[in-house]
Amino acid sequence: MFGKGFLWLSVLLSFTGLARSENRYPIIPKPARIEAREGRFILSSTTVVRVPAGNAELRTVAEQFARQVRTASGLALQIQSTNESVSPERMLELKPVGDPGLGAEGYRMDIRPQTITIEAVQPAGFYYAIQSLYQLLPPQILSASRVAAPTDWFVPAGWIEDKPRYQYRGLHLDVARHFFPVSFLKKYIDLLALHKFNTFHWHLTDDQGWRIEIKKYPKLTQVGSQRRETLIGHYYEADPQEFDGQPYGGFYTQDEVREVVRYAQSKHVTVIPEIEMPGHALAALAAYPEYGCSNGPYETATKWGIFSDIFCPYEKTFNFLEDILTEVMALFHGPYIHIGGDECPKAAWKKSPYCQQLIKKLKLKNENQLQSYFTARIDRFITSKGRKMIGWDEIMDGSAPPIQVSPSATVMSWRGVEGGIRAARLGHDVIMTPENFVYLDHYQGNRAQEPLAFGRLTPLGETYSYDPSPASLPASVQKHMIGVQASVWTEYLKTPGQVEYMVWPRAAAVAELAWTPVEQKSWPDFTQRLPDLFRRLDYLQTAYSRTYYAVRVEPVPQPDGSLRVALLTNEKPAEIRYSTDGSEPGSQSTRYEQPVPLTRSAIVKAVAVKNGQVIGEVQRWSFVVSKATGKTIRLATPTSRPRNADPAILTDGQYGTTVGYLQEMQGVAGVKTADLNATIDLLEPQSVQTVTIGLVKATAGNILLPRTVEVAVSADGQTFHTLKTVPMNPTERGKQAIVRQTISFEPVRSRYVRIIARNVGKVPAGMPKAGQDAWVVADEITIE
Repeated sequence: MFGKGFLWLSVLLSFTGLARSENRYPIIPKPARIEAREGRFILSSTTVVRVPAGNAELRTVAEQFARQVRTASGLALQIQSTNESVSPERMLELKPVGDPGLGAEGYRMDIRPQTITIEAVQPAGFYYAIQSLYQLLPPQILSASRVAAPTDWFVPAGWIEDKPRYQYRGLHLDVARHFFPVSFLKKYIDLLALHKFNTFHWHLTDDQGWRIEIKKYPKLTQVGSQRRETLIGHYYEADPQEFDGQPYGGFYTQDEVREVVRYAQSKHVTVIPEIEMPGHALAALAAYPEYGCSNGPYETATKWGIFSDIFCPYEKTFNFLEDILTEVMALFHGPYIHIGGDECPKAAWKKSPYCQQLIKKLKLKNENQLQSYFTARIDRFITSKGRKMIGWDEIMDGSAPPIQVSPSATVMSWRGVEGGIRAARLGHDVIMTPENFVYLDHYQGNRAQEPLAFGRLTPLGETYSYDPSPASLPASVQKHMIGVQASVWTEYLKTPGQVEYMVWPRAAAVAELAWTPVEQKSWPDFTQRLPDLFRRLDYLQTAYSRTYYAVRVEPVPQPDGSLRVALLTNEKPAEIRYSTDGSEPGSQSTRYEQPVPLTRSAIVKAVAVKNGQVIGEVQRWSFVVSKATGKTIRLATPTSRPRNADPAILTDGQYGTTVGYLQEMQGVAGVKTADLNATIDLLEPQSVQTVTIGLVKATAGNILLPRTVEVAVSADGQTFHTLKTVPMNPTERGKQAIVRQTISFEPVRSRYVRIIARNVGKVPAGMPKAGQDAWVVADEITIE
């Protein structure tokens, strides 16, 4: 699955050559203003890049551009100072102007057949203009090696005036859960900068690993950067949980950190370090247990989640953290230092006599205010060093007199949008990164076929739809919404290719909502620019996702018990080719023209095809057709997982899936503590001799198999006769799965069929969560 972005290169080149999308200006993020013109500017060996004499920063921008052009095309552009008298045949001129309306990052670009003139106030503006210029050139221009010469290296004529909507435009990467080499970080920054992000948020520490060298405390990397093994699969995927048994580690030396920071600066990207506190601290406590409330011993976490052991607010702990932050601030030169502050359980503080005495001494209300005290102490220290503190939105939870976070603290809102709005109303600058829109570790398509991801589904269109500061917010709140960030957590992302697959193209959508004026945003227009984005990513050897091209399915049960399966694709000009015989569909397979009728169980496979070439991954779905398909089903107890789900999903003809976290299971329905009691109306008496019910087993999440499954029938829907009861084993553990229980009996004619999966009620003794409420969760029910 990963790395397939590379494989598309040869396919695309075979039929696209220098073909552009219908959009002549396929820039992402879309500029604020574009005026189209006829004609084009052609780069050639006689093209001169002119920069102001003595302006070293602009000469660097020009040299970067010329170097990339030569790498990809072989064209050796000349760089010339404006005081030289030679009049070039074709010229690209970088021309500083004193226009405050452009701001520090804005630019104007006037493209004519003989000249391109770029105007900006600051070097960043010129740099971003060049990023737009790359995207106007053929996508081959971004190749890391010489490519076959196209007919022309051209830029469409036009006029662009552009500047960002937000001052903060960030892309985050968690290197604590999984470690990534400096070479990948540089590539990550390259892609970030190409799309006009200006901030790299580097999540360096967490429970599962400490990744930055601190000279004064060498055990942070000697011990804290290592874990003895790593969880396999999702958190609730197996009971007991399974681990790989492989030691895992890695960290960045201070020289490597400096190297990354310098590289980012050359791309006009600021790096923000995150040092987590007071929670997510197990790796640090494993190295220095004296800073925890119980003094340990502690161990670097081998699985994901939230852990109760956190930093204890001793004076020595603050000295320890201030020493760390002093070394960190010497390495990072931007204005911000991120201190985390999220997901901080208070159990250790509640048990600690020291913490309880401190709460009384400071006249605090509770442990939440103790966290505010902790945060305020760190905030004062960071502020005293001329920096600004950023924290996740939990830093506001206990903020109230007598302990409050300083107004200069910036809040990063991740738990939806309300936390950010609240902070902005209180006068804090806010960076919006709500998990339901811009967390890029979520699934982006069919969970059953996508690579392992966090669990939730956040497709490209949902990310693009987000507006960080809608017009409905008052101006007093709007002014504090300083930016937006996409976050990339790596619990389930082990390799650079996996990260790239999750990030692109969704990061491009975030780039556009961070840069482009909201009135210029257009989902149809964005999708027209996607083919050019994908071609550029091919030349940048980036393992992006093509899930946008994946065919989707909508099965509709029919009154006669059959199914009609509708197939859909986002790419409207594309064809859909499909099969129902188990074969892999391709460009020559049956063309989809109308919903596919299914009168018996089948596997449907489909793929999008454009210009005779397959453009997406093959998708597959299992459908089952039985006497129960599409029939009315009634549950005696309403579903509570998911809450109030339509019982019809149990007879819709499509198997469910347990892929992802428990709350994201699809096509299933369950009840807590009660029996799952389902009655199906066959509409008329029919011969019945077999009932199959899918039952979810996920004992790590208290979803147990039932004690028994009973089948009963009725002629009138009131009086039922039990045909057969089969025992099951609620204590059966193992991997999360759907167990399909078939119950057969002598044929009987009946209109109503009742299936009762009897809940054990409470998790039995001897199981990990003994005594807790148990669930029974069912998948598709079939009747033959």
